[in-house]
Amino acid sequence: MRITKLSRYSAIAAIAAIALLSGCASQQPKADYTAFRQAKPKSILVLPPLNESPDVNASFSVLAQVTYPLAESGYYVMPVSLVNETFKQNGLVNPPEIHAAAPAKLKEIFGADAALYIKVTQYGAVYTVLNSSAVVSAQAKLVDLNTGNTLWTGSASASNNEGNNNSGGGLLGALVTAVVKQVMNHLTDSSHPVAGIASNRLLTAGGPNGLLYGPRSPNYGKEAPN
Repeated sequence: MRITKLSRYSAIAAIAAIALLSGCASQQPKADYTAFRQAKPKSILVLPPLNESPDVNASFSVLAQVTYPLAESGYYVMPVSLVNETFKQNGLVNPPEIHAAAPAKLKEIFGADAALYIKVTQYGAVYTVLNSSAVVSAQAKLVDLNTGNTLWTGSASASNNEGNNNSGGGLLGALVTAVVKQVMNHLTDSSHPVAGIASNRLLTAGGPNGLLYGPRSPNYGKEAPN
């Protein structure tokens, strides 16, 4: 069966149209920063992250590493140890019940301008036949404690296998490498440094649809308007 020149052109045009539509669908809509700019938060209260992963260390690991990117982005961050102790004194211990607290109550207790709600959706080793990697994924939203309005939402992921294409050594080499990585991921908390990378990607200001710079940053107010 011969394919006519017209049929070939039609097929090429159809493929090009699908590729164009796929590219458009993959583009994220631009974030709306109207409420964020109106609120102008200066201080942020970071709540203990919710943990949807099977690893009990996920919440503590992420919490320990989110202060740095927020501070570098120009915000005053309430000290984590002081926040945890204050929650305990007010009868709030578990992340779910802390996240359920009313914004007005958090404002009354801590006096912060905004609260950061984090949810860890993945934390730990992911195994396949020829590979093993530590993966951390998290979602976050920034809430104005004066009004209860959401100012910003974002998500980020990181893996310790990024950039590793396992190109050398053939099948046997790949199998040996996978076994070694599985042992290392099991014996050590290889996800903790990955959580640091994910936290920086999530909370460093200035990126596409990322946080706006805070008032302590020299870049404060220099972002392009919506």
